[in-house]
Amino acid sequence: MSYSSHRPELHVTAESGILDAPAGVLLDGDTWHLFHQYRPTPDSPARWAHVVSEDGPFDWEVCDDAIAPVGGETGLRAGAVVASADGLGADLYFTSVTAAGTSIQLAKLSELEDLCPVSDDEFAVDTRVRRIGDVVGDLEGHIRFRSPCVVPDWESEDNREAGHDGWLMLAVTGRSGDPTPVVLTSPDGITWELVGPMTFTGEPGFDAGSVLVGPRILRLRDEVDGEIYDVLMVTIEQDGLDISGYLVGTLTGAEFEVRTSFTHVDHGHDFTRPRNTNVTADTVPAEERYHRSVLFGLLNGVGRKDVDDRHLSLAQEGWANVISLPRVITLQGGVLFQTPPAGLPEAITRTHAARSWTGLCEVPAGSELVAEVVDAAGATAARITHSGDQLRIDRSMNPHHAGDAEAVADLAEGDTDSLSIFVDGSTVEIFADGGAVAMASRVYIDGGCSGISVTTTGDAEILRAWDRAPVSSGNLPDYGEPSPDE
Repeated sequence: MSYSSHRPELHVTAESGILDAPAGVLLDGDTWHLFHQYRPTPDSPARWAHVVSEDGPFDWEVCDDAIAPVGGETGLRAGAVVASADGLGADLYFTSVTAAGTSIQLAKLSELEDLCPVSDDEFAVDTRVRRIGDVVGDLEGHIRFRSPCVVPDWESEDNREAGHDGWLMLAVTGRSGDPTPVVLTSPDGITWELVGPMTFTGEPGFDAGSVLVGPRILRLRDEVDGEIYDVLMVTIEQDGLDISGYLVGTLTGAEFEVRTSFTHVDHGHDFTRPRNTNVTADTVPAEERYHRSVLFGLLNGVGRKDVDDRHLSLAQEGWANVISLPRVITLQGGVLFQTPPAGLPEAITRTHAARSWTGLCEVPAGSELVAEVVDAAGATAARITHSGDQLRIDRSMNPHHAGDAEAVADLAEGDTDSLSIFVDGSTVEIFADGGAVAMASRVYIDGGCSGISVTTTGDAEILRAWDRAPVSSGNLPDYGEPSPDE
């Protein structure tokens, strides 16, 4: 894949066409398997692609497509990927779309160990993938099952230290304008029983009539009280925008007892449709199973309201949309912390044009730290402003984003502030306050990013700073001592 000014090098994009959403992620040892829903052309039916990266989620190899529409299917939508119970491959749960409606189907990838096949035909389908068929259709008065999230179920709802038995599924049913999240369970991943529509006790943080889509669930041990909690990810469709967030609590049956109400997972312009990462049996030691997890998302903040021909990358380079960098997530006092993955700064030095800046700073009230993302001609493509109690990203000075409002996030009070900025092609991802705040925005940068210029005003002070640039650029990075994100 050749370098271009818009296509990122460390993020996942479609080789060509429209990437609609991340579908499922499976970590097998040190090898990442990421599946995503995409359309080869704007008018094509959606199918699933498969990319693989070894020794860190940065160097993605494109495999043959995992599954494509057959028979009367008009498209395939996102779902989930889990390790097969027999340990020999992966189970792919996906949404099958036909003129009659939607259902949840299962396919099996027989092998994870071998090199992924790459055919001369860009749209070849992996012969190792075998369709099993429908596993959840219309059931008990619920119709149009779709968007499955599948994870190992608890062996005991009363003792979360007891381990796992069987499978748990979250899905959505009903009309697209009035979806209902539901919970299902299965002993074998094939035969599923409906537990019921998901309900909430406590304050969920959104109205009962909110349009909730893409429910995802993962488990984390809170570093403060040591207890294991469910982290529920949902996307709210509101006024043509996607608002993605999380709730922390305990799922028992179909009832979610809320500890932390709906909280934005990202405060930038474009992060949406968060997806959890599943793992194979021996990838994470049992005693560390809930210490951390990894999250991916789609960088496209308008979701279903997206208009293909508005993408500059599609017009100029034949592709649209990006999957975010993986985010390592931990739970601390009911709050989700997100940090970039280990190895990212070094990966940047091996690219053609990615950049990063990380600093420890003190920014008292009335002062500012300003970081400007500079394009090839020296113009500002985006501006990140840290004012002590707020973090803002402004791309409105960029002619490709003229008139866009600033994205704003509140910051916690503290004596020392951390800020990390990563620029890769047309993506800007920011982490602050040790990961308490994350912001991701798509930014078209003419000619690519030539640097990140950082200045301070008032009493703001940079205590330590580290930057990374491609070694091939001739602008050698300041390695200094390891940054906080390494």
